[in-house]
Amino acid sequence: MADPITEIIKKITKPAVSVIVSVIVSVIVSMALVLFITACSDKEQKTRDKEQKVSSENKVHTTESGLKYEILREGTGSSPTADDSVTVNYEGRLMDGTKFDSSYDRGEPITFPLNRVIKGWTEGLQLMKEGAKYKFTIPSKLAYGEQGGGPIPPNADLIFTVELLKVNVDEGKAFLEKNRTKPGVKTTASGLQYKVLLEGTGKSPKATDRVTVNYEGTLIDGTKFDSSYDRGEPIDFGLNQVIRGWTEGLQLMKEGAKYKFFIPSDLAYGPQGSPGAIPPNATLIFTVELIRVN
Repeated sequence: MADPITEIIKKITKPAVSVIVSVIVSVIVSMALVLFITACSDKEQKTRDKEQKVSSENKVHTTESGLKYEILREGTGSSPTADDSVTVNYEGRLMDGTKFDSSYDRGEPITFPLNRVIKGWTEGLQLMKEGAKYKFTIPSKLAYGEQGGGPIPPNADLIFTVELLKVNVDEGKAFLEKNRTKPGVKTTASGLQYKVLLEGTGKSPKATDRVTVNYEGTLIDGTKFDSSYDRGEPIDFGLNQVIRGWTEGLQLMKEGAKYKFFIPSDLAYGPQGSPGAIPPNATLIFTVELIRVN
């Protein structure tokens, strides 16, 4: 017959072992989590230390305009032109270290046309390649000058740390650059491109005339957004009451002519576009028949 004390010890031992195992597993998981967090922190710290080391070792470059920059990280992608749009992360500080703006704090990068920001940014970002991180010291004359702006006092030199994430290709501009080299395509001083599909024999309109035309309009990807052919009737309008590309282009035509126009955004609907049909900054293609000058 088994000893009663031995049986009691057995009953106590089984759950006790389970508790001990659970405690050990919890400790191991906790230690692994701590090690993971520590590793991540160490990695972030090493990145900061590396950038600080690069900054301290690198020569501070100064351009002819007075813009100063340090290369914290070189990039390997494309460099923007002043006409391009870019996507960046950045932090801006006054010379005393006061932070006045940061895309990092907002949790998302910012996209903007490079020719619509302060001169220091327009110049500086053209020195960078996608993936690069630079530190800029921008003199007041290349920033907000005597007037300052918001949290930036007058005549303030500024420090920006900028990461160039992406150069956004202007598809319309790229399209027109390629299109201008195609056979039969002519380009005017304004940037309007056209191709003669059929010459006319009648009279040409002036900017103040009314005209009757048939036409079809598409985006550069071929999306059709308007067509008098689809409506089954031509349209009559004053030539000085339409987009600049039409006002200029139709004056090149004679009655009976059929032209194809490639119209840059600034001669069409510009940054605002036409809601529901034409997106902002869209290059447009129109096939136009000049039926009559009224």
